[in-house]
Amino acid sequence: MTAPRHDLPEADAFTRAYWEAAAGGRLLLRRCGACGRAHHYPREFCPHCWSEDVTWETASGLATLYTWSVVHRNDLPPFRDRTPYVAAVVDLAEGPRMMTELVGADGDRLRAGARLRVAFRDGVPVFRPGDG
Repeated sequence: MTAPRHDLPEADAFTRAYWEAAAGGRLLLRRCGACGRAHHYPREFCPHCWSEDVTWETASGLATLYTWSVVHRNDLPPFRDRTPYVAAVVDLAEGPRMMTELVGADGDRLRAGARLRVAFRDGVPVFRPGDG
């Protein structure tokens, strides 16, 4: 019997576009037509001005590292097989902050402000060091 996975999304009617784009290697965010600001995680309204005039936009995939933590223990599958891993918050080039995981990164050598690029694992956006 396969253990349940706690790292894969459950798409609903609204988020399906986001997860389908991620499965195809594209990171989407939402942009408000009223105030012009982008936001992530996807919502049906702008969290800055509350307008419902928001549309999907493909993000550049570039980000900078805001903060992180190296996780040495997590008993939920499949995380127990990935430890240690780096949980992080990144600033997307378009402005929003996003919670994510860093892959291909040495947790002891990370620095705030490090340049990152989106990657995808099992249709989920993660980030790796580098800008190109």
